[in-house]
Amino acid sequence: MPRKQTAGKIHRDPMSRVDTAWLRMERPTNLMMITGVLVLETPLPIDRLRKVIKQRFLSYPRFRQKAVDGTTGAVWEDDADFDINWHVRLAALPGRAGKHELERFVGELASTPLDKTRPLWTFHLVESYHSGCAVVARIHHCYADGIALMQVILSLTDTTPGGSKGSELAHAWLKDDGAAVARRFGAIGRYVQMGEQVIEKGIAMGAQLWHDPSLATMLANESRAIASEFINAVALTDDPQTLLKGRLGGIKRVSWADRVDLEEVKAVGRAYGCTVNDVLLASAAGALRGYLLDRGEPIDGVTLRATVPVNLRPLEHAKKLGNHFGLVFLDLPVGEDNPVGRLERIAAHMDMLKTSRQAVMTFGLLAALGAAPNGILQFALELFSRKASAVATNVPGPEMPLYMGGHKMREVMAWVPQTGSVGIGLSILSYNGGVQFGLIADSRLMPDPDAVIRRFRPEFDKLLYLAMLGDWDDPIRAYDAELLHANLLETGTTR
Repeated sequence: MPRKQTAGKIHRDPMSRVDTAWLRMERPTNLMMITGVLVLETPLPIDRLRKVIKQRFLSYPRFRQKAVDGTTGAVWEDDADFDINWHVRLAALPGRAGKHELERFVGELASTPLDKTRPLWTFHLVESYHSGCAVVARIHHCYADGIALMQVILSLTDTTPGGSKGSELAHAWLKDDGAAVARRFGAIGRYVQMGEQVIEKGIAMGAQLWHDPSLATMLANESRAIASEFINAVALTDDPQTLLKGRLGGIKRVSWADRVDLEEVKAVGRAYGCTVNDVLLASAAGALRGYLLDRGEPIDGVTLRATVPVNLRPLEHAKKLGNHFGLVFLDLPVGEDNPVGRLERIAAHMDMLKTSRQAVMTFGLLAALGAAPNGILQFALELFSRKASAVATNVPGPEMPLYMGGHKMREVMAWVPQTGSVGIGLSILSYNGGVQFGLIADSRLMPDPDAVIRRFRPEFDKLLYLAMLGDWDDPIRAYDAELLHANLLETGTTR
């Protein structure tokens, strides 16, 4: 509900500790903003886009506020000079104005800081793209996490071209059992408090924390698992030094693959007894493996880590702003040459993470860092970012076609920021029966992310073929194999 504005008075609201942590994590080489691309099939006039933004995006009072940090903490402050024309702008691509040019444009925006004297978000309308247009959105992570911001972006759309009453995608488009989330992660407030205790006790001690005998007093009841997760995370070795680790330059490169049929991915998942997410991450790991091998990287037996966001609130509450997620460290076995072996290892590790308290530990850690001196925050950021080479996200979007301002949305992609010294971001997003894989990378580490993107479909095809070759006793799996084979024949991909 919009807040009442008092004439001549600037409203200030305190920023949560977790949101403050994301505000303060920003570095010139890694800007803390979520970047998204929505491709529309037909041209959308700029006035129409501004009307949609004004009516729906700005129905959240927070987006009229700027983030102001100070010695006593960060606050949200109304922008007395707010101008929607500054935040929603026109743009044009050079040359052929094709996908390559759009990817370069998105990379440039992802490398450009938002204006801290204004609310930290912009929308750029790219005209004349593939007979339609594209909308590139940038929103700072301090406003909300990726799940909430995706819900916000999709609230700008309708389920019918006319945008009639009731057609807005107002309900939670992600399906989840809120009670199950609560049961799995418990009361978040407890873990925030526990995270604060752990950080105050030991973050400045770094990897020596587990030698402190007084820590034993904290290891009681449910807190024991959280403290243990913190110790285990601190004790993790740094990720191997490959081409994907090194000094960052701050210039981003972006690329994304063509859509893969989501039903095919689901069928492969059923064939191997794993999730859609497992299949897609295994394909991404295979693409990274091929990229590293082609560049002479010795990777036999090498395992890289990716930090993966985990939602910590019932998804029907996703439309509320703020950051309510934790992070887990997922193994990507790029040194495994067997595609099925990679899939099985990723699935097994993901199953283990689902029963851990790693996500709630990192959520509590973020809350503590939001109140900690900047030196401690930067120390912790560097300590943990050395333990991963990438950030990986997977957001399941709406299964039906959507319309923005009456124009059908053909595809959507989004990338969360990378933190500290991490320079690679993997993104998987499904929409309207398809799923897309995207990559954002620091150009000093990976100047050619398209070389990874090109390998994604072939890596997925390997799992398709091996699924069809399986000797399935389960009739459902047998049906899936027949379905995959028929689809491949129909699309001509059995090359």
